[in-house]
Amino acid sequence: MFNGLGLHLGNLSLLSRAKTRSISPENFTGEKGKGGMATEGTGAQCARDLGQGWKVSPSVRVGPGETFTLADIAGPGAIQQIWMTPTGNWRFSILRVWWDGEPEPSIEVPIGDFFCMGWGEYAHVNSLPVCVNPGSAFNCYWEMPFRRHCRMTLENLAGEDIVIYYQINFALTDVPEDAAYLHAQWRRSNPLPARQVHTLIDGVKGHGHYVGTYLAWGVNNTGWWGEGEIKFYLDGDQWPTICGTGTEDYFCGSYNFDRGGQYVAFSTPFAGLPQIIRPDGTYRSQQRFGLYRWHVMDPVRFEQDLKVTIQALGWRSGGRYLPLQDDIASTALWYQAEPHAPFPPLPGRDALEVI
Repeated sequence: MFNGLGLHLGNLSLLSRAKTRSISPENFTGEKGKGGMATEGTGAQCARDLGQGWKVSPSVRVGPGETFTLADIAGPGAIQQIWMTPTGNWRFSILRVWWDGEPEPSIEVPIGDFFCMGWGEYAHVNSLPVCVNPGSAFNCYWEMPFRRHCRMTLENLAGEDIVIYYQINFALTDVPEDAAYLHAQWRRSNPLPARQVHTLIDGVKGHGHYVGTYLAWGVNNTGWWGEGEIKFYLDGDQWPTICGTGTEDYFCGSYNFDRGGQYVAFSTPFAGLPQIIRPDGTYRSQQRFGLYRWHVMDPVRFEQDLKVTIQALGWRSGGRYLPLQDDIASTALWYQAEPHAPFPPLPGRDALEVI
């Protein structure tokens, strides 16, 4: 356990010398005793009769093509919780995080996908490390330790301003030698080429453990779409060490997520199908799903390298599998020791877009 971090109900009463800090538009640096001092901001007009200390700067605007620094923190310490409510197109807002001055980000994911909202539409998520609450409140509880420095940014790729309210809660404290850094990578296959698999991550080098999968899955055929297997290739595997038995099985469901001839949404601490977007009979013609699986209790450990893939399979005549050409966007999360291998370049706006 960290000094003051990693608390749970069993050790919540233990005292610590860790120092609690919080970054928001009311305290951009998180300095002690510096909150609520703004005299200008998005709430200044509303507070004109009240003055300093009365919600003068509750949010920020990020213009088209701009990148805003959410956090710039000198360590050692760890981010413990993030809350935010970004407006606009969530696929066009890119979250990036750098640890300890590395030249390449360790987290690079569209903001919606990082918080299990890959389709740009609200759905309630009630999991342990990520929850999404009404009306569009994104919350993250992944622990993110760093030793020397943390930099977190949000880039706006859209053609209009976005407004973001946010709070980043962290602790300044010693970080043990065996603590790893959180990484998150986004990829999309749209459509998935025929008879190929979707790769969630490949080329991961180092020592670490895989902790989470989120998929925004758009179906381009009628019928069931989740017969495909997920596969984990560990430490030089030519054939996978871990091979699942079906998509819904990996996400801790069964038999097509079906009860009474209907898909049933669910959200639990470690796995869920929180979002089901159903055709409306006109222009919303495709079925779309959001699924998450957190390996909190069963992390997938690797010592040298890691590759993760998933198949897209349905059914065709004669009881045969049908390789599908679906729209699959994945966010993979893992912890590892730095340095990490560079990520594939994030695609441009057209390839990110939900259509």
